[in-house]
Amino acid sequence: MARGTLRIFLGSAPGVGKTYAMLREGHRLREGGEDVVVAFARDRGRSDTRALLAGLELIPAKRVPYQRLHLEELDLDAVIRRGPATAIVDDYAHANPPDSPNAHRWEDVDELLDAGINVLTTLDIQHLASLSDVVSAITDVRPVESVPDEIARRAGQIQLVDISPELLRQRLADGRIVAADRVDAALANYYRPGNLAALRELALLWLADRVDEGLARYRTGNGIEASWPARERIVVGLPGGPEGEILIRRGARILNRVNGGDLLAVHVRAADTAAAESPQELESQRRLVHDLGGSYHLVAGEDPAAALLDFARSVNATQIVVGIPRSGGLAGLLAGLRGGHTGARVVRGAGAIDVHIVSQQSEGGSPGVPRRRDLGRARVTLGFLMAVLLPVLLQFLLAVSPDKNVATAVLIQLTGSVAVALVGGLWPAILAALWSSLLVNYFSTPPLGTLHISDSRNVLTLLVFVGVSAAVATVVDVSARRSKEAALARAEAATLADLSRGAAGSEDTIAGLLQQALDVFQVRGAALLSRPDDGASRAGAGAKTGAAAGQGEGWRLVASAGEVPGSGPGSGEIPGNGILHGDNVEQIDATTCLVLSGRVLAASDRRLLGAFGVHLLAQLERRQLLASRSEVLKLAESNTMRTSILRAVSHDLRTPLAGIKLAVGGLRQEGVRYTPEEERELLATIEDCSDRLEVLVGNLLDMSRLTSDSIKPLLRPVRWYEVIPGGLHGITPDRVRVELPANMPEVEADEGMLERVIANIVENAVKYAPGSDIVLAGSAGGLGPATVSGRPAGELRVIDHGTGIPADRVVDMFRPFQRLDDATQATGVGLGLAVAKGFTEAMGGRLTAEATPGGGLTMVISLPLSSGIPFRAEPGQAPLQPQSEVIGRLHAPPLLASGTDPV
Repeated sequence: MARGTLRIFLGSAPGVGKTYAMLREGHRLREGGEDVVVAFARDRGRSDTRALLAGLELIPAKRVPYQRLHLEELDLDAVIRRGPATAIVDDYAHANPPDSPNAHRWEDVDELLDAGINVLTTLDIQHLASLSDVVSAITDVRPVESVPDEIARRAGQIQLVDISPELLRQRLADGRIVAADRVDAALANYYRPGNLAALRELALLWLADRVDEGLARYRTGNGIEASWPARERIVVGLPGGPEGEILIRRGARILNRVNGGDLLAVHVRAADTAAAESPQELESQRRLVHDLGGSYHLVAGEDPAAALLDFARSVNATQIVVGIPRSGGLAGLLAGLRGGHTGARVVRGAGAIDVHIVSQQSEGGSPGVPRRRDLGRARVTLGFLMAVLLPVLLQFLLAVSPDKNVATAVLIQLTGSVAVALVGGLWPAILAALWSSLLVNYFSTPPLGTLHISDSRNVLTLLVFVGVSAAVATVVDVSARRSKEAALARAEAATLADLSRGAAGSEDTIAGLLQQALDVFQVRGAALLSRPDDGASRAGAGAKTGAAAGQGEGWRLVASAGEVPGSGPGSGEIPGNGILHGDNVEQIDATTCLVLSGRVLAASDRRLLGAFGVHLLAQLERRQLLASRSEVLKLAESNTMRTSILRAVSHDLRTPLAGIKLAVGGLRQEGVRYTPEEERELLATIEDCSDRLEVLVGNLLDMSRLTSDSIKPLLRPVRWYEVIPGGLHGITPDRVRVELPANMPEVEADEGMLERVIANIVENAVKYAPGSDIVLAGSAGGLGPATVSGRPAGELRVIDHGTGIPADRVVDMFRPFQRLDDATQATGVGLGLAVAKGFTEAMGGRLTAEATPGGGLTMVISLPLSSGIPFRAEPGQAPLQPQSEVIGRLHAPPLLASGTDPV
């Protein structure tokens, strides 16, 4: 059985007419003789939709019970039994009720398609999974239902149902979308003109991407390689040097002239041009492309021009931007021998694709012409010496040899030229070939002893000898250089692999990278510097050596290893005027540079130094992202805390204040006489409400101090029995039993904080374990496994035998404003355990929860054992006053609230 075809009617917002268009298509198919049924659709109170439904066969929806309701849902089995040619199923993103065979309606539709039934359905752009966060940011409404994009892309046809925002708002105002009493709210919120315009653009762009995918499949399936300019798409060829930034910006300016399009930057990595690449420049250009809204691509190919053209055709590019250097001399000659520069070869092979040639003074070498890597001064010098001496030595051997024909002499001297090429490269080998030809002519070609050649065949022999020697020398030179480049590349790859592994294993990846730089480059110091971004262009942010690497005030040391550059001898220093000098200064971008001191690096180390810089920049950006994420989380937590505190102030604090006001008003009421018992009851009410208010305010203030990181505990040796009485103040004595061993050692704690921790935990146990005794038991610590941050710890256990708490709720229990099982707000604002945990961790301890054997909950306070040396208070730091010292003054003026300093 062939699988059915899915057709989606896509809309930018509810009310654009998706269901109406779908039902009209159903009528058209039915009039054409096709078997069409409505499997599930709703009229939503719209008369025109109801009229279209009346003309089609309708399969009754099944009623599903859900929380005292009966929901109408798609009857999948009934539709499959009916077996129509086409089924109309509204609301593709709908989430089915719990316990349904499928969680989502799109899964029901998939079963219909598997049964060979064609399906017409509707979908809003907000329900696409990849766009739900974007829609939420635009409309401030988070979609609760979604469809994975890959599922929607499987549709055989996607039809956009589109109307202008103005017409949609008019339909809404006419009451054709929502009820009349909801029109004003809808117009002022979700259906604002800006929202609708943005949603419409999202729908158009998403559908345009799907059209591009379909076009690409068609061209691939039909073997069409020619570019079809269906959409402006500009490909920028990056040669790997600083000139790539100019090309990117030129491509962006070209794209800005049209309304919409894509910018794709491509770097082709070839074996013979890899050495000319600048890692930091490519990284800088990758970030620039992303900032401009484009994409960066890296492809491999032996011929950069052919690879660039293949990529452009694969993405259906309309224009290519490529650079060509203003170079002459040997570089131009070599490029001409190779068929021209990359830009020229792209022009010849572009076909129907427009090519923009940007003339530039190349700083990184000519594109398409490999940068020759120097074999080293020592090898070249040795090669020239061999070119002079080795032919003479070989000619001397020929002189003592009995075989003195020209062919033998040519072969032996050719061997010498190859040896010279292996050692010194091309130019020493050319010199050796010319010198050898003169020696062969003088000593081995008749007439001997002169440079005159009597036999014309010997002239040809010598010319062939010189030509073959030059050709062989060229091949050997190229092979030797390639071999050296490959060895250097392997060494660089191994170094970078070790670099990544070492940095990954380091707690501070930036410090780990700098420490490795000391070993790799054999320097005494390495430092990473940064300065604020002053808006300078990135054009000068490439690698700069041998002179001032950057200018501007405000260079700041981010991290260093070894000697800090400028504090000792070395090539990199940081003068007081803010200018970086030295051969070992590698400017990674406009605001970041890497400085080494202790040794001047060779030119061959520059590429590896650039790779180090790119790694450091990535780690620095990662650190900044983590810091930003931490700040965002803190802000979100602060906003949540602020909202919760406002809610607590508006409700939870009002309750005890109302009780106080009512009792005081009753006592002051004239003409009413109370008995002594009634007066005592009213005064007790005032006292109870005041105590409750004191606890609420204290916890709110403590939580505020914790979230603002203003808690500074004054640690000193504390014994448990010194703080437990203050922590149990106000608790009914017959509910609590203290069982401390006699040998419990001192712990390091802030006495006032520890009292507050014990008080909050015990109050929580009394509140949620009614009828159960609360036991405070201790362990000596230091003799068993109890440790905190690797140090022996003393423990206090607060044990109850109440209902306990499920394991999956333990983490939530310590969060602010949490109440077990939605306890009434009269029991508090849900800050007790959060404050207790925060205070314990501020003292370097740990607060955990575990199940009590036989049922209940045990809270474990673990604090490091005291070393016997109290911490000295910082200037202006006052200890949190112990509860035991203020018990007698709680109700005496001036009032001292728990958790505050004396005023």
